[in-house]
Amino acid sequence: MTAIAPPSTFALPLDQLRVGSRARIQRVDWAALEDGEACRLQHFGFDEGVIVEPLHQGPIGRDPLAVRVGRMTVAIRRTHAQAVRVVPGA
Repeated sequence: MTAIAPPSTFALPLDQLRVGSRARIQRVDWAALEDGEACRLQHFGFDEGVIVEPLHQGPIGRDPLAVRVGRMTVAIRRTHAQAVRVVPGA
């Protein structure tokens, strides 16, 4: 019989995390982003182990997404948030 990991260990894309929920970044798919986009996210502090919290979703297509990264609040596109995998409950 195969053991199933508890749901809290499953990573999901940042854009699917509920507003107000905190999570820890498990990994960022840098290859899915263009060089400039990846550089921007790195400058904003998106990296493995960092705690993030979605604060607000935009009115049209829920884009952009306001995210707290550390003590800073940044706005990122939903397509960029999809490259960030997080584990909820941080």
